[in-house]
Amino acid sequence: MAVDFSSACCAAAAAAKLKVLHHSRRDARYVCATNVDPSTEKRCTVFSNMRIDAAVSAEVLRAIAPLAFEAALQLISDRKQAGSERLRQSELALDQARYQAAHARRQYDAVDPDNRLVAGELERRWNDCLAAVARLENQVRSLRSEQPSALSEDERTMLMALADDMPALWNHPAASVETRKRILRTVLNEIVVTAEAGRLHLVLHWQGGDHPRLEVVRNRSGQNRYKTDVATEQLVRELARLLPDHSIAPVLNRLGIRSARGQTWTQLRVRNFRGAHRIPVYREGERAERHELILREAASWLGVNRMTVVRLIRDGLLPARQVCAGAPYVICEDDLARPAISQAIAKGRPVSADARQQTLSFQ
Repeated sequence: MAVDFSSACCAAAAAAKLKVLHHSRRDARYVCATNVDPSTEKRCTVFSNMRIDAAVSAEVLRAIAPLAFEAALQLISDRKQAGSERLRQSELALDQARYQAAHARRQYDAVDPDNRLVAGELERRWNDCLAAVARLENQVRSLRSEQPSALSEDERTMLMALADDMPALWNHPAASVETRKRILRTVLNEIVVTAEAGRLHLVLHWQGGDHPRLEVVRNRSGQNRYKTDVATEQLVRELARLLPDHSIAPVLNRLGIRSARGQTWTQLRVRNFRGAHRIPVYREGERAERHELILREAASWLGVNRMTVVRLIRDGLLPARQVCAGAPYVICEDDLARPAISQAIAKGRPVSADARQQTLSFQ
């Protein structure tokens, strides 16, 4: 499904907006809305959505990935504090109601019994205070029973893994096109597209003022959509040095990459793809021969949980590389023995804050 970049415009047509023409649920074309060649009556810019959507989405995910990690930590913190403020306010209100009830009783006890009119009014006030106390006691009991439990270690690990895998969240079935549009409009002001015979040149105008450039290859004349691009072949080639076929398939699916015929990846399709491109199969133990570890292995080596290892990587204390976003971290075993690593673990060093990071508000 086309992401439908409403901010995309054509450089050749004085920044005219590009329209989106949908051919199916997944396929669409971007078309220059105004500029028509008078000699051919053809639009100056027409191109498929699939490659440009993937390229821009990948660049956006790369830019906001650090914010995702901080958001996950904030979610963990918010979970601990969820409802606590409302409970505290209710407990304070209950204390005040009990004080007022005690005060009303003292006034009632002190009144002359023969003064029935005053005594009756004070008794009514006392009963009202007692009713308020009972209502607030029920409210406090209910709020205490509804307090969320702290996240388990497994839940924390899963949450941090999701924060470290933005493509999986971006391509998740529950992530609607409308949600993705809101994110794009929050971070992007405009996308200027210049079309050439074989390529599309994109200039992304971030809301913060930066203007990175992207280049997207277009299908050549006579080339159909069922040809897998070179980038996918290179990605599978590198992943095959780290993972077996059954683990490569979910990585490709999380990235939103499809096979040449638009299908999701399975172990069999990965195996067939490797065979067609003469990519050697992963051999168990080859990472160990290179003294390389993935995240869970590094956590076991250090005797900590995976989230701690991710924090060390994010802090810049532990070198690690990824073939691409969503792929496993690859960590050199020798780097785990660095003194800074053991010192950070011993101190329980928190994630460092980056003063340059902006807070995004999704409207």
